Amino acid sequence: MTAGVREEPREAVRPRTPRRLPLPTLLALLVGFAGVGYRLALLLADVPPTNSDEATMGLAALHIARGEDFPVWFYGQAYMGTLEAYLAAPLVALAGPSVLVLRLPTLALYALFLLLSWRLTRRLGGDRWYALLVVAVLALGSDRVVKNQLIAGGGYPELNPAGTALALLTVGLCVTGPGARLPRWAAWGLIAGVLLWVDPLILPYVLTLGALLVAWRRRELAGRAGFVLAGALLLGAAPMLVDSIRHGRNPVTAVLAAGGSGAAADWADRLHGGLVLGPPLAMGFCSPGRCATWQLWWAVAFPVLLVLAALAAWRTLRPAPGAPGSAERVPAGVRLALLGGATGVLAAYAVSNAAGQTPIESSRYLSCLAVAVPALLWPLWRAARRPTARVAGIAAVVVLAGVLGTGAAATVDVIRAAPAVHADADRHRSLVDTLGALDVRHVRGGYWTCNRLTYATGENVVCAVVDDDLTPGFDRLPAYRREVAADPDAAWVAPAGSPLAARLDERLGTESGALDVVTVAGWRIYLPRH
Repeated sequence: MTAGVREEPREAVRPRTPRRLPLPTLLALLVGFAGVGYRLALLLADVPPTNSDEATMGLAALHIARGEDFPVWFYGQAYMGTLEAYLAAPLVALAGPSVLVLRLPTLALYALFLLLSWRLTRRLGGDRWYALLVVAVLALGSDRVVKNQLIAGGGYPELNPAGTALALLTVGLCVTGPGARLPRWAAWGLIAGVLLWVDPLILPYVLTLGALLVAWRRRELAGRAGFVLAGALLLGAAPMLVDSIRHGRNPVTAVLAAGGSGAAADWADRLHGGLVLGPPLAMGFCSPGRCATWQLWWAVAFPVLLVLAALAAWRTLRPAPGAPGSAERVPAGVRLALLGGATGVLAAYAVSNAAGQTPIESSRYLSCLAVAVPALLWPLWRAARRPTARVAGIAAVVVLAGVLGTGAAATVDVIRAAPAVHADADRHRSLVDTLGALDVRHVRGGYWTCNRLTYATGENVVCAVVDDDLTPGFDRLPAYRREVAADPDAAWVAPAGSPLAARLDERLGTESGALDVVTVAGWRIYLPRH
């Protein structure tokens, strides 16, 4: 007798249907790849333009790769940590010094920022379509935005992914059970400590998210969690703390002194630079190097949205019933903390001298406003999706379309300017090749020439900085000046048409001690005559 179990024919077994990504998630993935691909194409075209500050970070990476030096701070100052140099050092060791190699880690940091922003938007209650919108906004790349994200000049590319990671960890710490939280406490403290070392511009977010954790988990922080958090924070900030103890330096004083130099800027100039020019530049609404009048509309929309989003978050947070940490209140609390952090970042910048003196360039200090985008655009999304509020919904759609449209226009401007930037980089490569052909090993040049040239040649050419009147300038690495001074055949390098070139042209001649000139693609090389 056989058991009464009927055997199914092999053909009747249903194959497992492969799991498909929801459409908005798939679109967000494609938009994210497009954002990363756009930036990679810019890097291959030498955009954004490099400079001597980025080359200084490259020199630090070169020294780390060779095991010659392990700097804590950006050379020549006692603030802004060198995390980017340590990230790039393995690539520099493998492929040699180049701007592309230096920027590949910053491109990876941007990709991580997109991924974390998508995840944060979902954790804060946004649906997949809203997460797609956030990714689309962050995928656009104006002049100022791609500079902040891709130039390895110290402190900016890592701020946004780290700040978003802190917000995600804060959500997790507020909703998970006690047994699963110790690793998250350690990660939160470690990231916060590293950020304090790298660049304290993110400090407002650290404080507001930290205050939320204290309000939500103060009892837990009084026990093991507090010790884990404090230990991890000290570990992350260890390079800064050890250096401060060893050398008696105060990085806080150095950072405050960097908020603008020279005569104090007028308050009207500070507020104009901080509140009118700052938000549009930081959010990527402006053309390369300038803000057209029509691109400044975000200066009005930004504070309005900031207030509306904060009120909506507070309304959800305060009257909602249930215990702290409920699913409804946690996203509102984190959104409020992000908005508070963005307000602190903007306020600190608006009162600084830099906002009044150099608003176009120093708007990079506002780069971490992008961390708050999932919270900032939330009221617009809710209004656009609410069928009962037709007028508010139309207004929200118009503003969101303006965000995408203005950002796209600024992105197109970057693409149009790319050939000119690439041509300038080609001219600099011609300069490097010519110096090699002339067997020049030591030169003097302007600040924005020297470290860029030294890094591009892997220190085969060493440059000492001079001002336009030929007096010694600011050398971030004093050893270079000593090395150049010891060479009687040291040459001079200056961009054609610059004040330094005009001054050196006065020394051209046929007599002994005069200079001979070699012209190459926008540069002038001055060789001593013997």
